[in-house]
Amino acid sequence: MIFDKIKDIDLFHPYILILLMIIFVLISLPIHFTNYSLLPTPSIILFLYIFLGFLFYFLGIIFSKLLFHKLNFIKKLKSLQLHISSDNLNHQPIHNFKGYLKELPLYGNYSKLELFLVALILFTLLLQVINFYFLGGIPLFSGILKGKAAGKLWFISFILFLPSINILLSKYNRKSHYLLLITGIFLFALTGYRTTPIAIFLSSFITLYYTRKISTKYILLFLGLISILLLSVGFIAVKSIEWQHWTLNPIELISYRAAFTLNILDKVIPIQTTTHGNLFYSTITGYFTHTDPRILVGQAVLSQTKSITSTILGPSLLDFGIIGMIIQMFFIGLILNTLHTIQSYQHYISTAFYGIILSQSIIWIETGPTDIVIWIFYLIAILIIFFILNKLKFIN
Repeated sequence: MIFDKIKDIDLFHPYILILLMIIFVLISLPIHFTNYSLLPTPSIILFLYIFLGFLFYFLGIIFSKLLFHKLNFIKKLKSLQLHISSDNLNHQPIHNFKGYLKELPLYGNYSKLELFLVALILFTLLLQVINFYFLGGIPLFSGILKGKAAGKLWFISFILFLPSINILLSKYNRKSHYLLLITGIFLFALTGYRTTPIAIFLSSFITLYYTRKISTKYILLFLGLISILLLSVGFIAVKSIEWQHWTLNPIELISYRAAFTLNILDKVIPIQTTTHGNLFYSTITGYFTHTDPRILVGQAVLSQTKSITSTILGPSLLDFGIIGMIIQMFFIGLILNTLHTIQSYQHYISTAFYGIILSQSIIWIETGPTDIVIWIFYLIAILIIFFILNKLKFIN
């Protein structure tokens, strides 16, 4: 049966990024054959750069696999898994990472850690409500408000909510926690940005995929729901921008946005290294200097002050050229596969952060790595990797 075969596949292995990039390119093609298209046909060099970028992403994955094999880390991970599983910690069956964070005393049926995570999540949701109050409305229905929505309150709320909800779901199998997840998706969707609710939804599903036994029907339901979320939030947000007038339906709009983003990448290739590192600098300092790196992309490529996306390859090409693109893609492949391998044996925090950075990397396929929040999560993921590998060094 086809469903049985799906169950045997690791759906969220880092290889999925390659598959989704191919799908993204295929989605962009239909708009070129409609009456709406004013975009030029993509060049051959564009596809060569995409192939080269993801070739080095693949090599990063392979290098990670070779590293684990060479240093005998897989056997050590299994040994560490057995050691933690036999620990006297009264842990739940699906969570075997409690050796790194001891279970705290219980309050009735809740531990201090669980109560802390729930309180933190409620605090982040309150910050979102306060953000809407200060904005004076719902950004999803106003292009003007949307431009102001991603301020400091949004930043603090998102950077705390995303890891908190994923850690909570990875460790505690309690149905009431799904209400917090749904509320978070709803409130962040009201900002008008597609990436944040999709990141929450996708990362949480990846976390649950590896820490729960999810049936095939729920996997298919998830794919349907995330498609609806992508279409609805994107379409409503675009229609609500007062100064833009679209005649495209939601499906055509998705194709047009993919084609437009690839068209920007096509324009980036002949002018690579134009920004000389300013994109990366503005990504790191943007929330403090009020600089939007995507506007820098618009200025460099189109000579317009517009927020423009250029795929996962565009910003590194604009900043550092083909060498920068190669290093970035190799690094992403290396980190994703290393954390994926670790979380296969050590669930909980490692699984939560794998879900976070994989979901964000998937979103980068369109938007590009121009958000400080995601780089912060990547940094935390690297610290987790070093912590675990350091543990493995002392295991015979």
